[in-house]
Amino acid sequence: MLTATTTSGEELLTFREQFPASPRGAQQARHGAVRRMEEWGHPPPSDASCAVALVVGELAANAVRHGRVPGHDFDLRLTLDEAAGLVRIEVADAAATKRPPAAAPSAFPDGESGRGLLLVDVLAVRWGSTPRHPVGKTVWAEVAIESPTCL
Repeated sequence: MLTATTTSGEELLTFREQFPASPRGAQQARHGAVRRMEEWGHPPPSDASCAVALVVGELAANAVRHGRVPGHDFDLRLTLDEAAGLVRIEVADAAATKRPPAAAPSAFPDGESGRGLLLVDVLAVRWGSTPRHPVGKTVWAEVAIESPTCL
């Protein structure tokens, strides 16, 4: 779903879609984000599209791995605020009890996983999580973008 809303005279473009809570769903979310960024004037090789794709990939993978509740999908929402130079990424899942840490780990863990939030922390201007009512949580990140190269 794509919507355009006006807040204080500024146009915000928003995209929202549900995906299955599976590795394939996380991949589809990442591909969908790249397509949406291209429609918004940020082609796949651009820094903005690449950063958004990486953050969406990490947050979606975490929703699948840590926030999965049988029978529930996860939601992806992208909001483009050209005036602020930001894309807000929100990934919502149904697991309220499994929240990410307040800050990314300060060092790489020894295991094969656990580096995703470090990547998000580097690529995002800010990130965090909020409870989602009636159930679940939303993990969000804001990525700085340059002006679009085409429309």
